Amino acid sequence: MNKLELQKKAVEVRKGIVTGVHSAKAGHPGGSLSAADIFTYLYFEEMNIDPANPKDENRDRFVLSKGHTAPGLYSTLANRGFFPVEDLLTLRHTGSYLQGHPDMKHIPGVDMSSGSLGQGLSTAVGMALAAKMSGKDYRTYCLCGDGEIQEGQIWEAAMFAGHRKLDNLVVIVDNNNLQIDGSVDEVCSPYPIDEKFKAFNFHVININGNDFDEIDKAFAEAKATKGMPTAIIAHTVKGKGVSFMENKAGWHGKAPNDEEFAIAIEELGKAGDALC
Repeated sequence: MNKLELQKKAVEVRKGIVTGVHSAKAGHPGGSLSAADIFTYLYFEEMNIDPANPKDENRDRFVLSKGHTAPGLYSTLANRGFFPVEDLLTLRHTGSYLQGHPDMKHIPGVDMSSGSLGQGLSTAVGMALAAKMSGKDYRTYCLCGDGEIQEGQIWEAAMFAGHRKLDNLVVIVDNNNLQIDGSVDEVCSPYPIDEKFKAFNFHVININGNDFDEIDKAFAEAKATKGMPTAIIAHTVKGKGVSFMENKAGWHGKAPNDEEFAIAIEELGKAGDALC
């Protein structure tokens, strides 16, 4: 898929995010929107997956460690054909399989249930190690939040991954610099993130996580890296694509009202039209 096609898909993913959260009257749009380009690239370009066979034992694995950004993952999975896009309207509704956090038992395409922050990378490391031990060539990808990496378990997992030279593991940090309580550097600074991962024997790449050219080069570099895991530090904009949500910590976990929803969809519609 070329850059223009990826950009168009990312707009549709963002529409799905806003639509789902608005319908639920709850959820986390900010970090879902900032990571929308990463989600799009992974599922439409990078990963070896098949919506018709979501449990294929040779598929690439993805773990959403920052599980509260499930609207982003769900919208991507729906647009990729794992389940109907219309089902995004049932997000967080009683009886819906699209819960507030990913559930591997009920949602096609979800490889690991997540939501307890800091724990996802450990499971991803386990998946990567399992591939090595069983002689499989599938790769494992894990998306973490920059606020989430304040959790100590992240660094235990990183130490193990580096020590075991898990070059089939790619960790992506969605570095939008905002978490629920405000800016990451003021709440409990994890900076410099890149140097920390280097200290745990990771190959580290810094990119603009909302630029498909840079995303493409980073994942190609990660795939070419042997003997060590890769950490991609994706510098992004919280709420990317919706003007009034961008760089606003208040949109970490808040649903748009009807008026705000209409504005957001109009803006995204114009963005999509501009790509045509």
